[in-house]
Amino acid sequence: MSQTRKVVMMDGNGKIWTEEQEIPPLRDGQLLIEVRASMVSPGTELGGVKNRRANPSENPSKRAFGYTNAGIVIGKKGNCDEFEIGDRVSGMGGGYAQHATHACVPHNLCAKIPDNVSDEEAASNHLAATALNAVQRGRIMIGENVIVAGLGLVGQLACQIAQIAGAYVMGMDRLPLRVKVAQKAGVDLAVNASETDPVPFAQEFTRGYGMDCGIIAFGGDGTSAFQQIRSMLKTTPDTHKMGRIVIVGGARITHGFAAGLGNVDVLSAARTGPGYHDEAYEHGADYPPVFVPWPTQRNLELVLRFMSEGKLKVKPLITDVVPIDQAADGCEKLIQTPNEALGVVFTMQ
Repeated sequence: MSQTRKVVMMDGNGKIWTEEQEIPPLRDGQLLIEVRASMVSPGTELGGVKNRRANPSENPSKRAFGYTNAGIVIGKKGNCDEFEIGDRVSGMGGGYAQHATHACVPHNLCAKIPDNVSDEEAASNHLAATALNAVQRGRIMIGENVIVAGLGLVGQLACQIAQIAGAYVMGMDRLPLRVKVAQKAGVDLAVNASETDPVPFAQEFTRGYGMDCGIIAFGGDGTSAFQQIRSMLKTTPDTHKMGRIVIVGGARITHGFAAGLGNVDVLSAARTGPGYHDEAYEHGADYPPVFVPWPTQRNLELVLRFMSEGKLKVKPLITDVVPIDQAADGCEKLIQTPNEALGVVFTMQ
């Protein structure tokens, strides 16, 4: 087996390139994955690149990046008995599931890929589990009306998972490509918020009931979207607004509370569920299922099951598939022309 790998790098000035490195040593509780595909998270991974390029440092540090991939187990160390050499798995986690030809990933951050799910689809696992955790945090139930603001990858996946939960879902974004992708993926209604006021659409969409829940799935200033979603929520006879708003993107929001907000539950949805960034859990410890029914690994398994059953559609979200040697070009498309790309997948050929 080769002792080196290709890996995508980024420095503190926003330069991106592919280089060859030694494969890191396996730690106890980790799988060595020969990666077949990895997916880029445009917001988390590339959101600050333009700012770093505009304010360069004289001695920028460099690092490998990426956190969601899929491939084949070619090695393991320690107690990873649920996985065998040759298993197809999807892996996740910052510092682990990098954009690389080989990755060392803790086994509780991995899940087996069903036979009818492609590597490119399975490489969305971290993003899909993040969206699932947001829907779970929002306590979304059958028949409810949900608005998702921000139709990036997590927003697109949250739309679909909310629909799987039995909700009626309206999505909104300012980029025409993302609206078209949501329509192609089967969202109940997608609105271009740069061309029209989405609030009247929400009133008609909910048949006058108002939205039960909103999800904000983007970073940056989210105040305007928060205000729009609040106006879409249910209104009580005493004029207070009621419902839930879940923030899964890294949005910053300035808004008054109490009478200034109404009886609205504001919820933060962080990461992929319990266990991520708990090293003991990642490498093999577990939480009692009776108390923690949906830890990260179970969320990974569930989104892959949804893909296998045809309920969660990842293929419509993939706009570009590029070899790892051209990773910089794929990233530049997301950075420079975000209305021309959404789901960018690197293959390791």
